[in-house]
Amino acid sequence: MAHLLGAEALHLEYPTKVVFDRVSLGVDEGDRIGIVGRNGDGKSSLLAMLAGRREPDAGRVTFRGGVTVGVLDQADTLDDALTVGQAVVGTRDEHEWAGDARAREVIAGLVADLDWNGPVAGLSGGQRRRVALATLLIGDWDVLALDEPTNHLDVEAIAWLAGHLKKRWAATAGALLVVTHDRWFLDEVCTATWEVHDRIVEPFEGGYAAYILQRVERDRQAAVIEQRRQNLARKELAWLRRGAPARTSKPKFRIDAANELIADVPEIRDRVQLQSLAVSRLGKDVVDLLDAGVAYGEKQVLRGVEWRIAPGERTGILGVNGAGKSTLLGLVAGSVAPTSGRVKHGKTVKVATLTQRMDELDPHLDEPVRVVVGRLRTTYTFGAGSKATELTPGQLLERMGFSSAQLSTPVKDLSGGQQRRLQLLLILLDQPNVLILDEPTNDLDTDMLAAIEDLLDSWPGTLLVVSHDRYFMERVTDQQYAVLDGHLRHLPGGIDEYLRLRAAAPARTVDAAPAASAAATTPVLAGAERRAAEKELTALDRRLEKLTARIDADRVALADHDQSDYVGLGERMREIGELEAERDTLELRWLELGEQLEA
Repeated sequence: MAHLLGAEALHLEYPTKVVFDRVSLGVDEGDRIGIVGRNGDGKSSLLAMLAGRREPDAGRVTFRGGVTVGVLDQADTLDDALTVGQAVVGTRDEHEWAGDARAREVIAGLVADLDWNGPVAGLSGGQRRRVALATLLIGDWDVLALDEPTNHLDVEAIAWLAGHLKKRWAATAGALLVVTHDRWFLDEVCTATWEVHDRIVEPFEGGYAAYILQRVERDRQAAVIEQRRQNLARKELAWLRRGAPARTSKPKFRIDAANELIADVPEIRDRVQLQSLAVSRLGKDVVDLLDAGVAYGEKQVLRGVEWRIAPGERTGILGVNGAGKSTLLGLVAGSVAPTSGRVKHGKTVKVATLTQRMDELDPHLDEPVRVVVGRLRTTYTFGAGSKATELTPGQLLERMGFSSAQLSTPVKDLSGGQQRRLQLLLILLDQPNVLILDEPTNDLDTDMLAAIEDLLDSWPGTLLVVSHDRYFMERVTDQQYAVLDGHLRHLPGGIDEYLRLRAAAPARTVDAAPAASAAATTPVLAGAERRAAEKELTALDRRLEKLTARIDADRVALADHDQSDYVGLGERMREIGELEAERDTLELRWLELGEQLEA
């Protein structure tokens, strides 16, 4: 494959730190490279040097003659004086860009739901990011250099971007360099991974799953002393191999080697013990939303929501911006009152919310980290039963990536990621039994995300997560729901089902043709077929109602069971799991029939 660009003996340093020392790299046609590493180790600086945006202190970057490089920065550089259309296509005439298949695809995929003639100044952060991406992607580039392209994007837009990049070039053409903390995106798009650490760039074959395996093997062979980091990576690999084996199908390593490495790694969560402890802490009742609805004036945001949240439930909530996710979580937390129906909170419920605003840190901005945590509990218990571990706040800080030197740093001088981790720590030390996480992955690198996931694995409470980070949501939750058209809808098929439902909606289509095409895939029922479908749908409604009532009753019965009888608890949980699997199957059929009857 032809060479596109190369770096020779790159050296970069700041007044107090050497970032790179004699780094040499090459990028060839067909390369799809993900760049990972801890925050502050130089990922963005490396990308800027390779893209020609930044000069190294020593060494050089060379480009093959005629090579074009398109760059997406983290910074928002859109001109507020432009309309959306002007920002995306510039001064090109409509017949010119409308006749370009790539331009049509990009516009349909990213900005079709925006007002083409509306001002850029009025867009939200996510909308501005989509406009910036569209502006870049309609161009013809040999190399794309993307710095955190998924920032501010929702799950739907991230999935579209991944699909576009996978088919943008032929397999042996073009090149992609991407800095991102989105591990699903790395696995979906990249065929190679560069880890930036300790002044070097270390290459690995394959996407994120392959990188994790090779990093574990590297650490094992070198007998490194970073035992904590290795254990986190091995635990994450165990989840990747057991929970989503398709993720590791691309790399060219032996699968039996991966299985050997994780042979002694237990399941990431002991669900029976965590469920038992959650029941004992929360009792039979957590939060019940009973035909709940919320309206703001004439706008109905939520309607007819039925949701009985169980002790120890770990649920992800999906939905586009403005769908009502925050309102739903407000009902659970008690900060939003229903305008119809009712919300019932258990007597022992203590809800805590990790918000995007980090308000919890405001009173402590001028205080050193050591002083802040010194006021808190002396110990904190993680896990359940024989696996319970007591940690001091200092040990928790170390577990979440704080060095001893950083304990003397005022909170206001911490990085965004450090403040985010401290915020979560303060909330956990307050001992809630229902935890709501609203976009918890902001400003965190992949290693810190793994550390927080490990912490949540042993947290014995009810967990509700809103996140655009697909990997994180699939990793820490056991089921997903979506807020669609004001209703709460269970997703037996997970995030893939959500994306299918959204793709069938007309929200992001340029004209009626795509919607008509999607509708054509759903069979139209008439006559006897329609009556039979309606009859089956009614029967499914009754069966689902009975199943849900039985599952709820069985979960309540767990509270009365001997909590030391792990065998009995395990059998009860297995029976509940079988009932839930049956309910998921019936719900899928219910969804199919509903779509056919609506067609």
